[in-house]
Amino acid sequence: MIDFNKAIATAMRTGKVLMGAKSTIESVKAGKAKLIIVAANCPQRTREDIEYYCRLSDIPLIAYNGTSRDMGAACGKPFVVSVLTLRDPGDSDILKLSEATNV
Repeated sequence: MIDFNKAIATAMRTGKVLMGAKSTIESVKAGKAKLIIVAANCPQRTREDIEYYCRLSDIPLIAYNGTSRDMGAACGKPFVVSVLTLRDPGDSDILKLSEATNV
């Protein structure tokens, strides 16, 4: 089993990852996102918007079991992160998780 936090950290170091709802929605609309990760405590309206655009664009979405504070720590950031957009996984094998845990 892949360690989710380690996979996020590897993607942050070696890949192309965007943080935040606004940049996520823009990437999904443009079709440049490969995977979206949403924290458990992401605001409901924001989550619904992101889920809607992911369904339209056929982009996988994963629900992170931790809070936005936990996801920020997994990213190595000193602030909260409620939504991550993976544009390029780099050396991470996080895209394998999307096959098993699609929302």
